[in-house]
Amino acid sequence: MPELPEVETTLRGIRPRLEGRRIDRLLVREPRLRQPIPPETAALVAGQTVGSLSRRSKYLLIGLDRGSLILHLGMSGSLRVVDAESPPKRHDHVDLALSDGHCLRFHDPRRFGLLLWSEDSPELAGLRHPLLSRLGPEPLDAAFDGGHLYRLSRQRRVAVKSFLMDAAVVVGIGNIYANESLFLARIHPARACHRIGLDRYGRLVEVVRAVLQASITQGGTTLRDFVKDDGNPGYFAQSLRVYGRAGEPCVQCGTPLRQQRIGQRSSFYCPRCQH
Repeated sequence: MPELPEVETTLRGIRPRLEGRRIDRLLVREPRLRQPIPPETAALVAGQTVGSLSRRSKYLLIGLDRGSLILHLGMSGSLRVVDAESPPKRHDHVDLALSDGHCLRFHDPRRFGLLLWSEDSPELAGLRHPLLSRLGPEPLDAAFDGGHLYRLSRQRRVAVKSFLMDAAVVVGIGNIYANESLFLARIHPARACHRIGLDRYGRLVEVVRAVLQASITQGGTTLRDFVKDDGNPGYFAQSLRVYGRAGEPCVQCGTPLRQQRIGQRSSFYCPRCQH
């Protein structure tokens, strides 16, 4: 699944191509995504102008004159800005045709993505839409700090990795980045979240921000289903220290890395460096 840095990279790639453009039409070839696209959506957006593009967690919000489109890439989705007349490929399910002759094309082989209409502006949708209203803070915002994690963890007994990946605690920290951040913060992923002190949570927040910023700068993590908006793969996978490296030597101490299931997800860690 595209993680937060991949979604942020996509946002930065398509934003200058969409902002200020009028939407000529919304062409839906396959409405059966994770939630069906209502047939009236095309009429609602046609003729409107794209005023802004933003991100909330892994959701992209396209602000229009009246209302917003909320888009989620799902497990395998991607977006391209292409010539509106270019032939669609298999699994190219939606085109947002623009006034300059281009279109934003949504490709989603597994059809786990979403395209939803909201009558609210992006700001209000972020507060009121059922998919967005209960989300925690963004990991790169000031509201996400060590005190926030410390307070929420006092009444919890789950593993810290599961806690960190809970979108009600903080959004957008997927499996790859949780593994990498916990390694750099020297915290064992299975450690109970309530047994971690304020100072260690402060260090973890610093590391999470650094890891996500590095991934955004490098273009996201190379996953099987993700390429950047220009068609090139991301390169953050070359910097992974523990994820997917079970049995290989730790980059810090040389101890073989281990793997275990935590919260139904594969977790990778160094038994010597992390505690």
